[in-house]
Amino acid sequence: MKISYPENTQPKPLPHLATCILLDAVGMLSFSLPFIGEFSDAVWAPLSGLIYYRMFGGRMGILGGMFSFLEEILPFTDIIPTFTLSWLLRQRQISKDSRPLKTIVINPK
Repeated sequence: MKISYPENTQPKPLPHLATCILLDAVGMLSFSLPFIGEFSDAVWAPLSGLIYYRMFGGRMGILGGMFSFLEEILPFTDIIPTFTLSWLLRQRQISKDSRPLKTIVINPK
């Protein structure tokens, strides 16, 4: 499946995977700070949503930014690696090989 864009717009470039992993790690830091952690989410949640929107853009950026905000603001959901999962989805979307993923079956001998 080929992705088409309107003539006057350019697609957002795929962010670096290392950046996405780093941003997910920052979001998970609140687990390491016992009492301060959940309060730090009140600061990180809006920043996370904004950064997500700026990195991915378009409809994915809007929906993902809202999801990232909610994931960070709700308690005990910081473990979801939103940026990394989105990178995987976007990578899959823009790859030239858009065939379904294959399952590898290992037969024991």
